[in-house]
Order: sequence, then C-alpha cells, then structure tokens
Amino acid sequence: MTETTGHDDRAFPPALAEVGRTEFPYEDDDSIDFEPYEAFDSAAKTTDWLRHWTGNDELDSSAYRVFGQDGTGGLAALWLARPGLPLTDQPVVFMGSEGENGVVAGSLSDFLWVLADGLGPCEVVVLQDDASRPHAALNELAERHATTPRRPAREIIASAQAEFPTFAEDLEKLCR
Repeated sequence: MTETTGHDDRAFPPALAEVGRTEFPYEDDDSIDFEPYEAFDSAAKTTDWLRHWTGNDELDSSAYRVFGQDGTGGLAALWLARPGLPLTDQPVVFMGSEGENGVVAGSLSDFLWVLADGLGPCEVVVLQDDASRPHAALNELAERHATTPRRPAREIIASAQAEFPTFAEDLEKLCR
C-alpha cells in the first residue's frame, strides 16, 4: 500500500488543475458531490490525515496525492500503486469520512471520463452509483485531456476495481 514511483512528484497535472477550476453544481439531483482542489495537499497534511483516518501513527503518505474531497470530508487521491509510472497513470481512490474506501478509476484519464459521465468519487465508492448523467463541461474537459478512449463509467469503475481487488482489504490492515 505504500509503494511509490520512487520520487516525490507533487506537480499538479494540467487536467486536475482544469478540473479544479470547473464549477460543480451541488443543488440539483444530478449533482456531483466533489470539491476539487487546485493543488495537491501537502505531504505533511496528507500524512496527518492518513494517520488520523487509520489510527496508525506509523504511516506516511508517500503513496497518496490528495486532490479533492466530498461534502463530508472524504478524500480523493491518486494512489501511487504503479512504480515508475507518472502520476497520470496511477489509480484514483476515495477514502470516505466514515471509513468507506475504494478504487474509482485506473488512471487520471479514466477518472476524467467518470466525471464526464456525471459521477464523482463519493458516488462511486459510497453510493455505489454507476448511472450515467452526462456533464457537458466535464465531457469537454475529458475530450481535451483524456488519453484513454471514452467508455461508460460503469466499465471504467469495474475494470479499475478488478485490477486492484484488495485495495480495501489492504487499507483495512493498516488501521489500528
């Protein structure tokens, strides 16, 4: 769970920067419960959060780059699970405020398509929702930045969760 790419890369990918500047409507039934950041949380802030979330004061956060949250404070992060690959090729995970957790997408590019389909990390992991509610602005963003082919969110989610089937169990083992 703590493998890294071998360096502490905290450069915010341009696609995430643009997501951070995108307006997310929160008041309608098709809203996405996601508040993107304009930069990664610091390593110190992420470590404090991870230690609090797991109750394990021995952990560091080198495997995570937190880039957004839901309305309750659950966090979305890039998980550096693929050594040697760039941040954009790392899976997106979500760790909810009440202990929920799971893999959302296999890469940043696939995450953009999930957002374009109207789903955020909370909807995928907590609500286990994969119903398509296309979001025009996020679709345009994904078309500009995605390097993977467009697929329905349900396919992206299922593929990522199949690739990393023990994420939740492995994270649970870190909890005290």
